[in-house]
Amino acid sequence: MSTESSFRGPPPLPEDLRFLSGHWLLFLILGIAVIVVGTLAIIFSFVATLATVAMFGMLLLLGGVMHLVNAITGRGWRGFVVHLLVSVLYIVVGMLMLNHPLQAAAGITLMLAAAFIASGILRIVFSVLERFQGWPLVLINGFISLFLGIYIWRQFPESAFWVIGLFVGIDLIFSGWAWIVLALAVRQLPAAKA
Repeated sequence: MSTESSFRGPPPLPEDLRFLSGHWLLFLILGIAVIVVGTLAIIFSFVATLATVAMFGMLLLLGGVMHLVNAITGRGWRGFVVHLLVSVLYIVVGMLMLNHPLQAAAGITLMLAAAFIASGILRIVFSVLERFQGWPLVLINGFISLFLGIYIWRQFPESAFWVIGLFVGIDLIFSGWAWIVLALAVRQLPAAKA
């Protein structure tokens, strides 16, 4: 029995591929637009950082309100108090992020630095101890993560103004390229008949 097939999802249905083929130009335009937005996010990383923090704050606030409504409408169950406390936490953190975006960006930046440092150390140790197939790549990845974490931490507090926007921009650029690759891959397939 092959374990390789267990990691793959079901193959796309032919009609799905034909549908995608009929809309390849839209995917191409979407990919280009996302790359442009990602490039702008990198160029204007301070603005992108503030916008990202504001979006997180809004999402937390909205999630807190939804939890609050859910807690109030279901107050007869045992989880009411926990649900109510979670809603208050979300609302308070969301309001703090919206009212103090620079401080929120600083906190998120420090958490990112800590996460990069911790994941880098774990990757380095794990790859050296286990020596599995492909361990040198994981070792290099660990050193890169460790370097990024230390670099972000050493540049703090200035890094709080650009790190989040930079990472969002990089993510958008890679996402845009994924849409472009999809568009070019399905372009040659026969389109679905309407």
